[in-house]
Amino acid sequence: MQVGNARYLKPSDLPETIAVFPLTGVLLLPGGQLPLNVFEPRYLAMFDAALAGNRLIGIVQPALGDHGGEESPAGNPALAPVGCVGRITSFAETGDGRYIASLTGICRFRLLEERTTSEPYRIFRNVPFIADLTSRNEEDTVDRAALLAAFKAYLEANKLEADWESVERAGNMTLVNSLAMMSPFGPAEKQALLEAPDLKTRAETLIAITEIVLARTFGDSDSVLQ
Repeated sequence: MQVGNARYLKPSDLPETIAVFPLTGVLLLPGGQLPLNVFEPRYLAMFDAALAGNRLIGIVQPALGDHGGEESPAGNPALAPVGCVGRITSFAETGDGRYIASLTGICRFRLLEERTTSEPYRIFRNVPFIADLTSRNEEDTVDRAALLAAFKAYLEANKLEADWESVERAGNMTLVNSLAMMSPFGPAEKQALLEAPDLKTRAETLIAITEIVLARTFGDSDSVLQ
């Protein structure tokens, strides 16, 4: 996978340890773009270190639901078991102590043990999802019509608009991952989308979550989707 000026094709292209940025309800997927407004001192320090090094940061949610776990030995909250590595592909200083940055997703990772360091942020050993780095032809596995029907129903039910010209131009992988990242669903749903084993399953999960939300909010989702 080409991200910015770097290529990530095999496990050795990624670090064995990575600094993590815990964000509730935030989803980064391979190839996706995540804008960030960084202002906490410990995360400003994390970005300084990443910019001086490999430009890589791990986005992960705090543990929730059946992902729950014990605190770390240092008393830090438990984290969800799976996150996504992102490369800083744009960066700007605001003049008031904040950083405005954008991460491009590279691949998902599974957290292993936390490393003890003197840094104010947390660093974990991790195992990357190598399949995310390979070029797989998953575009044709997605039921695009069903996905667009669910998306259109959600927009209409909530009186929202979309740039349909851009939607029609997007490939299935871009469409699925972009809709998953921008979806207004909760942390548990975001984690389910992240951990979906493949693009087809992620699309099906996104459709199912959308139908459940529509049913809960407006009654029978079948009538909304027609």
